[in-house]
Amino acid sequence: MMFTTLAASGVTLYESWKKMRNAHLLPKIQIDAEDMVRQVEVLGYDPLTVMQKKADKTRSKTYRDFLAGFASSVRSGGSTVSFLRSKLRSILELQSAASLRSVEKLGTLVEAYAVMMIVTLCTYILYVVMSSSQIFEVMYSGLMRARGPEPFVYVLIFLIMPSISIVFMFFAHKSRKSTFISLVSVYRKFIFPIVGVSIFAVLVYFVPQLQFLVDPIRLPIVVTACLTAISIPSAVAYYRLAVENFAAEDSMPSFLRDVTEARKIGLSPEKSIIHASKRRGYGRFSGLLESVRSQIEWGVGLKRIFANIKKRIQSWPVLVHFFILIETIEIGGGSTNALEILAEYSEKNKDIESNKRSMLKPYIILAFIWSVLIALTTTIVAMTIYVLAQISLPGMTQASSDVMQLQITLFSIGIILQTWMSGFFIGKINEGTFAAGFKYSAMLAVTAYVSLVLSQNLLAGLYALGSAI
Repeated sequence: MMFTTLAASGVTLYESWKKMRNAHLLPKIQIDAEDMVRQVEVLGYDPLTVMQKKADKTRSKTYRDFLAGFASSVRSGGSTVSFLRSKLRSILELQSAASLRSVEKLGTLVEAYAVMMIVTLCTYILYVVMSSSQIFEVMYSGLMRARGPEPFVYVLIFLIMPSISIVFMFFAHKSRKSTFISLVSVYRKFIFPIVGVSIFAVLVYFVPQLQFLVDPIRLPIVVTACLTAISIPSAVAYYRLAVENFAAEDSMPSFLRDVTEARKIGLSPEKSIIHASKRRGYGRFSGLLESVRSQIEWGVGLKRIFANIKKRIQSWPVLVHFFILIETIEIGGGSTNALEILAEYSEKNKDIESNKRSMLKPYIILAFIWSVLIALTTTIVAMTIYVLAQISLPGMTQASSDVMQLQITLFSIGIILQTWMSGFFIGKINEGTFAAGFKYSAMLAVTAYVSLVLSQNLLAGLYALGSAI
């Protein structure tokens, strides 16, 4: 895209490479540009020869075709702009096809994760059924205290299942990339809550007055509150950042189109930007454009304006498009041909990203479905076994009731923790970053807890009504 707009502005091949040394948003190309200039100015090679050498060495087929084709087009004396526009259209088509394939891969990954959650459910149910013998053991032996769950159960719930989720998160990280450059500020919000929750856990463990919080009945809601408290600050920070950046991604193509059309009627590049920024309908992006317009009217340079934009925007596509727009204006005077290419590319790129997001959104619903399903099914099985034991052997001791309560509490905590972690997986799948998972993790943890409470209360009421009848 950068080479195409520069060529349309009348910039030579070698000057284009020199300009690419300032493309900090494209670090790999920046390294190649530095090497290109070094070989030409220090070693005395011809730029076309260097491009051909790079084409022979690169492992990227698309990059190799671009370099070799560009060099061949210049040597033959053909129109480099026509070649670059043709190559750009080809790359967009490849990008669109790759986007569809990536959605299919991500869909397969989510389905595999859903299967894993079903296996988790089956494992929980299997253990509940097998451990039901402990209830009868307590009843027959007349023990006054219930024996705790086996150590393997703790390993299963708090180590094996979370580890499997982390493996799926790793594959999601490799398959889905974020459009945001840096989210350090969001992840920093995660530190203080987790430290606070850790201090709270230590106090609960060592202070006798707080021991009531670890009662089997209260423990699930305490765990849910702690996990939610960990997620909320980062979720709020990410929401604020994402709203502005997604609005910029959605409105940037329209802004570039307005700049292009204003340039076509003879306005200067700066006045075209001012004219385009006055349009209504950009939503939250209007605030940034008003700032840009004010800086231009006060005589601030475009490079300085771009530096100020980078402080507010973290979206890589938006920053790249602004960078190309400014370079096109400063080098070639903002030719209408170059701006038309930029606007057309931006519109097509937006369509590709919008389609991908719309195709991935249904998987959010699937996450809530498996959270409710695991909570309901596990509770139903556990309480059904307990009620059947009451019906079969009347006069159950308090110890038998404690066994059942321990089991339900333990699996409730495991379910809440598992659904909380699955929120980060869904956030990565849907929006390309784990930071988006903070909001989903909090919502899924609360959903799982509410499902557990409702199912327990509903089943307890139904079984009481059935026994009364």
